[in-house]
Formats: sequence, C-alpha cells, structure tokens
Amino acid sequence: MSFDPGMLHNNGHTAYANGTGPGIRETGVVEKLLTSYGFIQCSERQARLFFHCSQYNGNLQELKIGDDVEFEVSSDRRTGKPIAVKLLKIKPEVLPEERIAGQVVSAIPTHLDGKSAPGQVPTGSVCYERNGEVFYLTYTPDDVEGNIHLDTGDKVSFYMETNKHTGAVSAHNIHLVKKKQLRCQGVVCATKEAFGFIERADVVKEIFFHYSEFKGDLEALQAGDDVEFTIKDRNGKEVATDVRLLPQGTVIFEDISIEQFEGTVTKVIPKVPTKNQNDPLPGRISARIGFTDKELLFGEKDTKSKVTLLEGDHVQFNISTDRRDKLERATNIDILSDTFSFTKETREMDMLSAQRNHAVRIKKLPKGTVSFHTQSEQRFVGVVEKEIMAATTKNASPSKGKEKETEEGMIAYEDCGVKLTVSYHTKDLEGACHPLAGDKVEFSINEVKRTGQQSAVSIRILNRNATNTKRLQGFVATLKDNFGFIETANHDQEIFFHYSELCGDLENLELGDTVEYTLSKGKGNKVSAEKDVGATVMLGKVIRPLRSVDPSQTEYQGLIEITEEGATKGQSYPFGIMGMANKADCLQKGEMVKFQVCTVPQTGQKMACNVVPQRRALVECVKDQFGFITYEVGESKKLFFHVKEVQDGLELQTGDEVEFSVILNQRTGKCSACNVRRVSEGPKPVVTPRPDRLVNRLKSITLDDASAPRLVIIRQPRGPDNSKGFNVERKTRQPGVID
Repeated sequence: MSFDPGMLHNNGHTAYANGTGPGIRETGVVEKLLTSYGFIQCSERQARLFFHCSQYNGNLQELKIGDDVEFEVSSDRRTGKPIAVKLLKIKPEVLPEERIAGQVVSAIPTHLDGKSAPGQVPTGSVCYERNGEVFYLTYTPDDVEGNIHLDTGDKVSFYMETNKHTGAVSAHNIHLVKKKQLRCQGVVCATKEAFGFIERADVVKEIFFHYSEFKGDLEALQAGDDVEFTIKDRNGKEVATDVRLLPQGTVIFEDISIEQFEGTVTKVIPKVPTKNQNDPLPGRISARIGFTDKELLFGEKDTKSKVTLLEGDHVQFNISTDRRDKLERATNIDILSDTFSFTKETREMDMLSAQRNHAVRIKKLPKGTVSFHTQSEQRFVGVVEKEIMAATTKNASPSKGKEKETEEGMIAYEDCGVKLTVSYHTKDLEGACHPLAGDKVEFSINEVKRTGQQSAVSIRILNRNATNTKRLQGFVATLKDNFGFIETANHDQEIFFHYSELCGDLENLELGDTVEYTLSKGKGNKVSAEKDVGATVMLGKVIRPLRSVDPSQTEYQGLIEITEEGATKGQSYPFGIMGMANKADCLQKGEMVKFQVCTVPQTGQKMACNVVPQRRALVECVKDQFGFITYEVGESKKLFFHVKEVQDGLELQTGDEVEFSVILNQRTGKCSACNVRRVSEGPKPVVTPRPDRLVNRLKSITLDDASAPRLVIIRQPRGPDNSKGFNVERKTRQPGVID
C-alpha cells in the first residue's frame, strides 16, 4: 500500500530507526490505547513501540485495541528510544462470501465455564473436507455467533482467519447449522390415548412423544417404564422420537443418603392446594446437618408411613439429591415415637368406623384394646315377658322381601330382690330356637360404655312355657336353597319358612317329613301323624296338578278323577304332597294314576293318597350317559333321563318299554325322568342270513382254483427308517412325521 509523506508532519522527529532509512513502513496491531498515547505490537518482528495519538491520521474515536495499523519508525529525541510515527489504520480484508461447511470435532470444555488460566483462552476444534483431505481448525468462545454452546458432532459453517502475529489459521464467525441428535434417557410419566410424556433424565423437564414413535409392544408400555429417545424440533417445540424401552432401573433421577437425619417440621403440606400453588414440594423440615442448619423441602410422596404431619413434629428422614439440578429434599419421612411429648396433643382411642369426624395421626393398637361395651360375668335367670315379633304371614314368599324385626323382646328378672327388665335381640340368642312369651331363659347383661344402655346377651332357653301358643303340624312340601314350604295338616295350603327357623339338623330334612310349627316363629322337631287309609286301590286321571307343578293356578291342592268302571266313576278326590307315593314325583295334568282314599283325622275330609303314576313309554334313543323317552311333558314330546336313574343297573336299548317318575327342576323349570324301570325289552334286530348263492360260492372256492380271488404283494412294506416291515417298539411321533 502506498503512503504520501505529505499527509503527516513529523513534529521534529527524524524518520529513521536503528540505521534504517526514512520512509520504510511497518505493520502492527494496537495493543494498548490510552487518552493521548498507546503501544503497538509489531507484526514482522518482536518489538513493542510507543506512539503518540497526534501521529494517528484519522478519527481517533474509531481507533481501538486490536486494529491493524501501518507506521514508520522514528526515535524519541529525549530518550533515543524507537517510536512509531505517521500511523494509518489498515482496512480489514473483505471476508469471502462463501462459508465453509464443517463439523465440531472437539467442543470447548463446559467445566471451565468460559474461563481458563491467566493468558490462556479455552479452545475447541472444527474440521472440514477439501479435495478429499480433512483439515482441522481451532476456535474460541468469541468465534461462535449467537452465544450458544457447541457439542461434538454439531454441523457448523464458518470463515477462516489468519493471525497476523503468528500466521496460524483458525475458524471465525461460526454458525450452528444442525445440532447432533443425542440419545437421551427418561421415565414415562404419563400415557394418554395416542400420546404420552417422558420425564427427562438430563434436565428437569418433561417431553412429549406420540405412540407412533414408540418402537416396541405398545400394549406393554406403561407409566414408570425406563426409555431412551432422540430429541427433534417440530413446529418450534422439542419432541421425543425413536422411543425404545430400557431395562427397568436403568434411569436414576436421584441419590438417597444411607444416613438418616432428624429434624422438625416447620411447614406442612396444605390439605386443599390453593389456585396459585404450583410448588410440588410445599413442605419444609428444619434440621442440623453436620455443623450447618438447613431447611429441606418435601412433598406428599416423601412421607414413609403416610402419617399426617403437623408443625413441630419430630421426624427422621433421608436426604435425596437430584442428579439433574443437585436439588436436595427430605424423603422417607417417618414420625418419631417421642413426637407426642413435644407436641402435647390429646390422643384418643376408638375403632375405625364410618363417621363424620375426621381422624388423623392414627396408631394401630393390639386387637381387643378398645371395647365399646362390658359384659357381666354373672349369669341371670328370667322369664320372657315379650317375645320378638317378626313380619311372618301365611303363604309368604321369599320374593316379597326378607323378614324384618319390628321391635325388640323383653325379659323380666330379679337382682338382689329388685324386679328389673332388660331388652334382647335375635342376634343375642344361642341356638336357632326363638324363646316365646313365658319361657324361662338364662342370660348375661351387656352394657354400652358410652350410653350406659343394657341388653341381654348369650340367651339360652331353660324351660318352655306349657301355655304357649298351640303348635301346628304340617308336612315339608318344597325345599329351596335357603327356604321351603310346609303343607298344612289339612292339605289345603302351604306356609313359607326360612331355614334359620329350623330347630334341628337341616341335612336330615327331606320332602314329606312331618313337622310341627307356630305361625309366629320357628318349627319344632319332627312328629308322626296317622291317617285312616282305605284298602281299595283305584284307577284315576289327574285333572288338576299341584300348584308347585303349575304356579299359574290359585288352588294349592291337585285333583284326581276316578276313571274305572264302578259306582264311583267320575268322582274326584283332592291330593297334596303327602298323597304322593314318591314326594319328588311331578304329576302332570291328564296322567293316569293308581291311588287309595284316606280320611284326614282333623277335618274328616277324604283325599287321595299313595298316588302312583301309571306311566309307560318306549325308549327312543340312548346315547353315552343319557337318553330320551317318547313321553310328552309340557311342550316337549321327548323326556330326558340319565343312565344313573335306570334301576338295577340295566342297559336300556332303543324300543325298550319302561316305567318312570317325572321330576321338575326348580332352577331350570324343565322335567326329567327318574326311577326308570324296564318293563319289557324291545324287539331285537334280526340277522339276515347269507344268500344261498354266496354260501355255495364260498364252499366251492379252493386254494388251487385259478379263478379264486388272490392277494398279490406288489411292494414289501417298509418302516419310517426304511427297514423292512414295522418295528415292534414304536418311536415317539414327531410333528409332521407319519408312522
């Protein structure tokens, strides 16, 4: 570059230095700049020259440290030292328009935080390819545009710059082109219908992901699973892609201390969060850790025993340190047993129950510690003054509702010469029998602690009152799952009863058993009853079945009409369950029966008894364990039977004539045959003899006859292993191999 000496004046300085002639110019860099002078570092030699601001040609306000300048060397006439004169700023070269594309090879260390030892600047390196050869350049934090941190593998673009002092080439004006896709880890924290969220392990942040990005069995994905993923930018937001499962326990967010600490609760978690409360760790615990007083945070999930914490509680805990942001919090918080001596709170004892008062800080006590009542050890003897009346009516049905107690009973007794009364309930009775008015009973007295109310418990009947209500007799007509019906002694109606009212063993109760009972409560033991039965056996026809067979009819009794010739033909007799020879038999309308006539002692009414159905039909077919009889019952023309119902263990064949009884399944409403007895065997199939022509042909065949059929072996049989014949020992069949 040319220089016009006429542009500057030397102010008395001679333009030479160390024997160099005037007019020789050098280049350098402004190293220090003060108000009226500065210093220049020479680019071509190791020298540092002083200059006065009056020697600068141009606007001094635009000159700054680091600018390239051109100057001449002169000497100070007072000291004789070389100085720079006639300074002129060199315009920087225009950077090329084309940027170089490259990649970060070594990122600037982050642990230095942009700082290093005095006189040193932290550097990184980038590389680029040119004509098949790779070149490496260094860069500093000041060379990166946008104040961003570059990671190894990031795609970048830059200009090259040559240092005038050292001649070293470095990267300058670096722009980030594409961030490297790093695999991150996290834990699935929420799953929705088509997407979910992952809590990241590198930063305290959640990231969105769509189910289409999950590489695995979506049905097995659930909250709490450890995953790894890649972060991509979509529509200006970060999303997780290529999500894959990791072994459980891979991702760890926090480190929990082994040592336990003690502290005091200074702030509790509010029961009802406020609208503006976004703090997930609202609780505070004050503790002395080491020689320092600390206040630690905690949340709802950090309490070990889920106990309700109050301010001032003395607790023990572990310290959890988050690996991402080093946040410390208290966890595994457990209240100490001596905390109640610190808080001075009032403790109560009770059993867990549904109540409006809200119990907190519950401590489990040994079973039996809390009791609401006391029971006397002394046994008392009294008389039932008032028995418990329940809603029991004649012809009651279980579908009408359960029996309900309308009031409590009352027992009169004496204690130390004083006449007293005490109430009792059904649940306090010993045994299934209910005491009646006037019965003598033994009992204990139970007193409720809170109210002082007394009642009789453990009640046992000693003697029955002879003047009690007259007990009635009847017959068991129906037995269901937990209830049944009793046919009255007059055989004209049925009474409902529940199994809980039975005094005796339920397993021994059968259809037709004679029982005694009262209409208010209970049944008694089985009794016997006698009837006047006639000797004549009659033939009749069922013109009306029992109500248990046809629930649509209003009359309980069935009706049989005499069909045999005689003076009484056309006369009809009623019958009940006790009139059946087989109590489980199901007589249908129109069936022919044999029966006898008996007289009921209580009323003198004549009824049919020992009724035996006259059923005969043919076996239509027999299958494995069941068969069908050609007998019409209801809408079906075939009657089902099981082979175990066939008497004498006979094997029935199609066409056999049988006698049987019909029973009704109360649960399904279908009929089937029982007590099946074979009357006569059906016709056996006749074996057709061979035709004479075939018999004669077989007789005439000889081994030497050439016209006789012959067996010719065209190939010897071979086994699976290609051996002749077949092996005696069969091998295990393999899939796809035919023996």
